[in-house]
Amino acid sequence: MSQNVGIDLIHFATADFYLGLDVFAQQKNQDVDKYLVGIGQEKMSIAPPDEDIVTLSAKAAEPILAQVDRDKISAVFFATESGVDQSKSAGAFVHSLLNLPNRCRVIELKHACYAGAAALQMAVNTVKANPKEQVLVIAADIARYDLDTSGEATQGCGAVAMLIKTEPRILAIEAGSGYHTEDVMDFWRPNHRETALVDGKYSTKVYLSSLKFAWQHFTEETGRSFEDIQQFCYHIPFTKMAEKAHKQLVKQVGLKQTDQQTSQQVAASQVYNRVIGNSYSASLFVGFCSLLDHKPHLDDQRIGFFSYGSGCVAEFFSGVIQPGYQSVLMTREHQCSIEARSPLTYQQYLDLYHHSEPNQANITFPEYHAGPFRLSGIQDHKRCYLKTGQ
Repeated sequence: MSQNVGIDLIHFATADFYLGLDVFAQQKNQDVDKYLVGIGQEKMSIAPPDEDIVTLSAKAAEPILAQVDRDKISAVFFATESGVDQSKSAGAFVHSLLNLPNRCRVIELKHACYAGAAALQMAVNTVKANPKEQVLVIAADIARYDLDTSGEATQGCGAVAMLIKTEPRILAIEAGSGYHTEDVMDFWRPNHRETALVDGKYSTKVYLSSLKFAWQHFTEETGRSFEDIQQFCYHIPFTKMAEKAHKQLVKQVGLKQTDQQTSQQVAASQVYNRVIGNSYSASLFVGFCSLLDHKPHLDDQRIGFFSYGSGCVAEFFSGVIQPGYQSVLMTREHQCSIEARSPLTYQQYLDLYHHSEPNQANITFPEYHAGPFRLSGIQDHKRCYLKTGQ
């Protein structure tokens, strides 16, 4: 008899600062409802110079490792499109900061926002092949766009860590997925650029067509229907995208829903993303944390997940919430992390924005944030990290 494999623990982290989109709208001479209603965003987390995907990831993973035997972690699958080195995996830095055992595989995965789902499925299959393995999956990104572009209001940052093992206490991942891959240029970041380029309207169109094809494949592979799924989590570049995607899926399967029925199936998954902003590969799983923390009584319910990565690759898959899951959630930690952030003025946001990814051989960063891990500087082109113990 095969064992269940899936998410045993999950925790996310974001930066200590945010820019309110009310401040942003005032600066841009725009109606604030363009952002609050139009794209469904209120705030975006902003990372200071001494915070990057490595420190965010260590901050996300440490509360999980504090509850388990970290010497049993056999692999770290690290998903990001905000890589800090063209060769060395960011996961290697995280492995060191977290005091993980040397008998451990570490690899970095990239395909825009899809890589987190790929890392999760890779971990599930690893554990199915060898049930003794316990894999730490991390998805982390800092979303950055050029100033005064349509993407600027959809920035943000975050990292999600997940422990994947047998007999998981939160979510058992089910066999069978629907896939869609297509060579398109809807969002991309050439190696010489620090910010992404996006064709927003085209990307929305490709996201929705990818959902259509991935869903068709999913139903053919699994035999499951829309009615078999109680809650849906979508990749969320901005929260209105999830609503738009769900309404299209409802129409595709020939059903009709009221706005209240749509809200009951997707709204709980949007709460955190609305105040964190886009976190690319982590976005889908920040949404899953939001669902777990805001929708009670999910025991034995099937969750549908749609992951989309520009370029593009998409996957629709499902999992079943395990009985008693609420006893291992870290809801309070998530909410405290968000509530503890400090607001930025627009000028403070600009100061952090222009202090972007350093290309100097040597630099020391001032101490901006109070998190447990810091990027302290760069010496001879080598990134230097500190545990602050806070």
